[in-house]
Amino acid sequence: MLLRLEGKCSIPSMSSILKYFQYQPNSVGYLRACFHTYGGALPPTLSIAEHKVVFYLSDEIFARHQPILVTIEAQSTAILKMQLASERSAETWKAHFEDLGDHRFHSIGMASDRGVGLVAGYHAACQDARWVCDRFHEFQDLFDRRHQLERKAYAAIAKEDEAVKTFHNAKSEAHLHKRLQHDEYAHHACEQAIARYDQLDLLLHLLRDAWHVCSPFGRLRTVAGVRSELLLLLSLIEEIDDAVLLKLLHPIRSHLDDILAPFEQAESMHSELLDLVPQQILDALVLAWHHEHLSYQSQAKQKRYHQHERQQWLDFAAGLLDHQFEPLKALVFEKLDAIVQASSLVEMVNAFIRPYLNSSQGQITQEALNLIMFYHNHRRYKSGKRQGKAPIELLTGETLEADWVELLLQHIHKASQGTSLTSSAPLELVLHRHEHTPPSQTPPGQAIIEPSTESDLSWSPMDAEAA
Repeated sequence: MLLRLEGKCSIPSMSSILKYFQYQPNSVGYLRACFHTYGGALPPTLSIAEHKVVFYLSDEIFARHQPILVTIEAQSTAILKMQLASERSAETWKAHFEDLGDHRFHSIGMASDRGVGLVAGYHAACQDARWVCDRFHEFQDLFDRRHQLERKAYAAIAKEDEAVKTFHNAKSEAHLHKRLQHDEYAHHACEQAIARYDQLDLLLHLLRDAWHVCSPFGRLRTVAGVRSELLLLLSLIEEIDDAVLLKLLHPIRSHLDDILAPFEQAESMHSELLDLVPQQILDALVLAWHHEHLSYQSQAKQKRYHQHERQQWLDFAAGLLDHQFEPLKALVFEKLDAIVQASSLVEMVNAFIRPYLNSSQGQITQEALNLIMFYHNHRRYKSGKRQGKAPIELLTGETLEADWVELLLQHIHKASQGTSLTSSAPLELVLHRHEHTPPSQTPPGQAIIEPSTESDLSWSPMDAEAA
């Protein structure tokens, strides 16, 4: 389990490793059958004891043109359902979301790209919930165009440099005149290319700042204010001498209401918080949250800057609030964390799943997805704002009592008591120790005897440690 899920090894690679250390059994077919059986003992949809209000992040990932439908919970990043589907129509997505409802999840909204079946299926299943378009996908083409203009600017600089060298190598007056004209043309083209890139780069930086939930002074932004700011920036981008940009801006303008949906939530939240926290203190706490949020997305020097700013504003608020500081800070941070502006976290989960698809050469099964889902939900994050916590802990608020491997083996053991697993023998491995073996002990590399009772069909924690 550790090699497959933690190490992301392909099954043929695992077989080679086991053979090298003389573990038994080690055949590809045996390993594949065992993982299939264990994955079959796990559900494709997460189950919880009580009804849970959640915000979905949903997306599609493909394994050899076969869609995998993924829905995670926005705050915890727990995978709620991961389904291998034959197609991705609205009906398939509707059934996907209805099954989540049957498992006690109540959706107040979803963030996703503009997949036709995905959005239609969600609206059909959750008619009263809010849909938020993913801003990354909305503006991705603009940022791609910036990279293209950057490459063109560097190419124009290289052409101008070459033209200067050619001019200096001219011998006759006719050649000097001709190459001077060529040099002037290259210089003009270079200046235009650099200006186009610089203008777009600056405006996209301002555009990115306009997405922030709060202003530089800590005031939560309003829908009207963000709309005005975005329209101004889009009109300035239109003035750049580039025909491609005009085509890219048209769909953004038509989707502006969808892009502004998170700021409606921020605006209503601001009124609620003002009833509990004075304006000056609220602004300080919002700025502290803002810098904490940015610190997780920054590197080195910028991270230290945001961490310093966060602490400065927290100290300011603490000085004014005294003993009320901790509960009010927790309340404000919890409210702000609930604002979902993008579905980028589901892209992170997709990136987490992709290595398993690659190691399987795209031939993935629902049973394999069940194992991946269990591992993701029960493994603890090693870094970031969720460090030390597993997604399932963040979702339920309950602390896991054991590591994910032991929890998985416990689950399989419970499942084996209710259903027969005799179609595939259990994966129990004999460890070949590099020590002198007394005659009475098992010879190196010898497989253990297959268990004869159903209660022996699952691993024990000792088996897991040996493996």
